[in-house]
Amino acid sequence: MGSEGTARTGGTPASTGAVGAEHAGDATSPPGGERRSWTPLVCLFLAQVLMAFNLAALPVSLGGMVADFGAPPTAVSGTIVAYGLVVAALVMTGAKVGARLGWTRVFRVAVAAFGASAVVMVLAPAVGWAVGAQVLAGAAAAVIVPSLVALIAEHYRGAQQATAVGSLGSARALAGVSAFLLGGALGSLVGWRPVFGVVLAVAVAVLVLSGRLRPDRGDPGVRVDVVGAVLVAAAVVLVTLGVQNLRTWGLLLASRHAPFDVLGVSPAPVLVLTGLVLGQAFVAWTRRRAATGRTPLVALSVLGSPRERAAVYAMFVVVALEAALNFTVPLYVQIVQGRSPFDTALAMMPFNLTVLVTATLVVRLYPRFAPRSIGVVAFGLTTVALLWLSLVVTNNWETLPTVLGLVVFGVGQGALVTLVFNVLVTSAPKRQAGDVGAIRGTTQNLASAVGTALAGALLVTVLGATVARAVAAEPALPPALVAQVDLDEVDFVSNADLRTVLERTTATPEQVDAAVALNEAARLDALRLGLLVLAGVSASAVLPASRLPRYRPGEIPDPAGGPDPAT
Repeated sequence: MGSEGTARTGGTPASTGAVGAEHAGDATSPPGGERRSWTPLVCLFLAQVLMAFNLAALPVSLGGMVADFGAPPTAVSGTIVAYGLVVAALVMTGAKVGARLGWTRVFRVAVAAFGASAVVMVLAPAVGWAVGAQVLAGAAAAVIVPSLVALIAEHYRGAQQATAVGSLGSARALAGVSAFLLGGALGSLVGWRPVFGVVLAVAVAVLVLSGRLRPDRGDPGVRVDVVGAVLVAAAVVLVTLGVQNLRTWGLLLASRHAPFDVLGVSPAPVLVLTGLVLGQAFVAWTRRRAATGRTPLVALSVLGSPRERAAVYAMFVVVALEAALNFTVPLYVQIVQGRSPFDTALAMMPFNLTVLVTATLVVRLYPRFAPRSIGVVAFGLTTVALLWLSLVVTNNWETLPTVLGLVVFGVGQGALVTLVFNVLVTSAPKRQAGDVGAIRGTTQNLASAVGTALAGALLVTVLGATVARAVAAEPALPPALVAQVDLDEVDFVSNADLRTVLERTTATPEQVDAAVALNEAARLDALRLGLLVLAGVSASAVLPASRLPRYRPGEIPDPAGGPDPAT
């Protein structure tokens, strides 16, 4: 998909320009070939870096926050979940607020709020404060995310717009690399809190540069659909909370940790099902509102064809997989192995660098290969990489087979991050830029929250089952000793912490060594099975990827949404 594009036909995307071609802005280049200043793009690029750096810094800081707050890693991971949950719940509302009040104005307010959240992170005395800070950051990002697409559509046209929209994908990857490198170094040498001082500095830089954005008055005629906003926010919150607490509250039957039960059934699946029902109610309400001529919370026409819906499904899976991996690796490196944040940065570097390079260079493939071909091959790569990792991974992340698996996964991930966003942006006219941003923000952040929550629940559940089975079969650990340790509270702990717990029991040194060895084997088994499950999720995404467009530059797809021209 090169920079050339054709006209939009019958509501079906006919432009396949590299991320955000002319069609996405519904305009041609400025008269006389005038090129506009890149300064506004630098501001918007850094705003994307701001959000991505904050999110990537959370797993890097996992070990430091666990030690500082004295909280378990699954509780600290609530900061990641809280951020993604709030963005996903509020981004559609944020898009309409931006359109009503003016994108530049709300963008500045949101960036200031994001900076305030970084201040709270730096000063947080307990994990609850950190979670609250990420709630504030999520609310700010819910406005920034749709602002980026809308402001790019406002400031750039033609090839410049294609470059500008494409930069968002590389900004996200660049922030991931810098967060792991800088965050790892600061976390090892100084502590985790200065990492969020960097977030504050970037927020200040964005505020200063925002003075170069074109002011706008907004459209007072835009109305916020309050009913739709409540429905989508409730749906997102219930689904995310339900998924996050599947292990703690019970997969089916309520555990003793559940806050309540529904006739003995765990509230976790009940919340998930209720959220899904509310999501369907939101879609029905939105269609009804649009049919009566009133402005809906989001224009569902953005997802009007199977190809556009396939792009959203693929985006959800690819972001969820990335979030799961970004949670799993730091968990093992910092908590299980007891290594430094910088070691985490080194372990993740092959993946993050590969994502950055691939996300930047994959646009060169667009003129030669259709989105469907790239998507299917990319998901094939992520599936093979996860299967390979499940076979070769050990407690040492620097082995060549492990690095190779992370590199292959990064190639597939980087290609998909840019590709699926491109399909959505090139499908929508300028007036729907905010809606595209809202769909992107909801999908990415809900997927990030769900991916992190599912990874944590899956790994801890598998670990608990593995430990219980191994303890029962271990002759060196008699029942009298096992009774002194609460196996219902099994979580990921370092060998040193495990030894500290066992020293408070009647265990002999030989029994302590046996328990540590058993725990090491159980943790590795949990990791391998978790990677195997993620491989299965990746493989299932080949189906929506096969529904992505097959057309290439200059080819006009069927306006009815039927089969694309043959590749």
